[in-house]
Amino acid sequence: QLQLVESGGGLVQPGGSLKLSCVVSGFTSDRYGIAWFRQIPGKERAGVSCISRRTGGTHYVDSVKGRFPVSRDNSKNTAYLQMNDLRPEDTAVYYCATLGAAQCVIGNFDSRDPDHWGQGTQVTVSS
Repeated sequence: QLQLVESGGGLVQPGGSLKLSCVVSGFTSDRYGIAWFRQIPGKERAGVSCISRRTGGTHYVDSVKGRFPVSRDNSKNTAYLQMNDLRPEDTAVYYCATLGAAQCVIGNFDSRDPDHWGQGTQVTVSS
C-alpha cells in the first residue's frame, strides 16, 4: 500500500528553522518525484519544491529559493524540506506528495498532478 507520512511541523519564531520529513513506502519503482506543497485557509494548495527520487534533481518556487533546500535519503525512503529564515507568510499546512519525475524537476505541476498525498503538517511562524 502506497503511503506518505510527514513529520516535523510546529511553531517557530520569524527567522527560525524547521525540518520536515516525508517517509514514502509501498513504491516498487524509483522513478518519481517527491513534491512539497503548502496550503493556507481559503487558498489553493501551492507547490513549493520538488526532488526526483532517482536523480536528486530539484525545483523551487521563487519565494523559497535559497531558504528551503530539499533533499532525500533513498536508504530511508525519506525526503526532507529544510526550512530556514522562516517568515510569517510561510505559515501553512505543508504536504508532501508523489508525482512524475520529469514534471517534478522542471516545476511543471500543480495540486491536480500528485498521485498520493501525505496527511499534512502545520507550520506556524509567529512571534
